[in-house]
Amino acid sequence: MQPGDASGFCNVDAVRLWLRPMKIKSSDRTTADRPHPDFRHEQQAGAALGRWICGVDEVGRGPLAGPVMAAAVILPVTNFPMTLAHAINDSKKLSRMARERLSPEIQAVAVAYAIGVASVREIESLNILQAALLAMTRAVAGLGVQPHHVLVDGRNVPSELPCPATAIVRGDQYSLSIAAASIIAKVARDQEMERLSEAFPQFGWHQNAGYPTTDHLAALRRWGVTPHHRATFAPIRALIAGADRVAEKSSLTEGGESTL
Repeated sequence: MQPGDASGFCNVDAVRLWLRPMKIKSSDRTTADRPHPDFRHEQQAGAALGRWICGVDEVGRGPLAGPVMAAAVILPVTNFPMTLAHAINDSKKLSRMARERLSPEIQAVAVAYAIGVASVREIESLNILQAALLAMTRAVAGLGVQPHHVLVDGRNVPSELPCPATAIVRGDQYSLSIAAASIIAKVARDQEMERLSEAFPQFGWHQNAGYPTTDHLAALRRWGVTPHHRATFAPIRALIAGADRVAEKSSLTEGGESTL
């Protein structure tokens, strides 16, 4: 159990204690060496002084279909529930059930949170990196309050944020705010893909979230692409090119027969 007050909430002094080096038994070395997100980066950015530090993460860069989405979250660092801090982690390390349980719990205690979206058309026109950065910018803009500093997962920082920002590689493994954002973004996007799947159930988006699974690729070969597929992504581009060649060949054949 992490240090905290009797109510189960952590305070600044408790967080400082939490960040002190701990002696690790050799038998526990493997587990203890795995990073777990904490408020170290938030404190360094000024949270201990009462500044609002925002964590941002995106989800959906790899799928062949659907939007890319991002979440921005400001957590109350000085009185954050310790049990929730223990439960939060990089969304990829959590089960779907755990993410869906944690997302509303995070939202309930957050100072502010928001979700930003970049559409399939924007992904195609901008490229996936720029679209992801756009979704991050929109998430921060949607907070309703202006943070003093933004912590961004990855190597790139959006250029149009309203305050200074820091990019943290694998930030969702080190920053609680970024990890919380990763959970909210993942749950929101999964829900959006479930909604889109209602019109296109053959692609299994309610299960694969648009990622290039074997079943998704097989459905693409059978049914072709939809307006929700990203035409600039290689597998989709190849299918579209193949369909165009078939259509062109068919047109030439029909044209030749009509002249006989």
